[in-house]
Amino acid sequence: MDTVDLWRPTGRAELDLVAASRWRAWPPRLPDQPIFYPVANRWYATKIAREWNVPAGGVGFVTRFSVRRDFLDRYPVQQAGGRDVLEHWVPAEDLEEFNANIVGAIVCEAEYRGPVADDEFAQAEDRLGRPLPAAWRRYLQGESWFRSGRLGDAVVTLYTPAETLKATEHAGAATVGDDGSRGRLAFDLTRDPAPVSLLGVTPDPVPVAADAGAFTTRVESGDLSW
Repeated sequence: MDTVDLWRPTGRAELDLVAASRWRAWPPRLPDQPIFYPVANRWYATKIAREWNVPAGGVGFVTRFSVRRDFLDRYPVQQAGGRDVLEHWVPAEDLEEFNANIVGAIVCEAEYRGPVADDEFAQAEDRLGRPLPAAWRRYLQGESWFRSGRLGDAVVTLYTPAETLKATEHAGAATVGDDGSRGRLAFDLTRDPAPVSLLGVTPDPVPVAADAGAFTTRVESGDLSW
């Protein structure tokens, strides 16, 4: 069977409806939404999730799914802007048939969040007894930051400062994420700059980045393999 991979940026409410369908279907369009817009590449879906969904609702998701090519051929690719701004325009009345031609599950590939408040940083740093790296604060207080998803070979969830407090077990080490299993990503706050290591996977820490700036650069590159 020949299929085409598509992506769609979405917010919390729509993703919850997709989950309710057991990740098999997109919900019906609202009366003021005559067109369903899947997009042709992850870059464009990520751009919309970060620049539109996050400001609108505080969170944005990037999803991926596959559709039968012979069905999708009814809806040719539309270039809605630059070279990579590519969409398919599916009329709302065709969405039920579109869903019937999805092959496999709809997959949530990434979650992005909006800025973390100053108060949350202040409370975390007061309890930790040390400041979190300035570059980490800038990242989590930017317009959008990567919350979870696949980064290269790694599946990563990054933490808010409040979650860091709950997850941190040792003084001087701030746990700022995990690998979905036993591995924990942590800053060594006893050092300046504070390096990031993966803990709990091997007897010794696995170096990930020399400091917070290098860590966030790796996150934004889309590859945090170790």
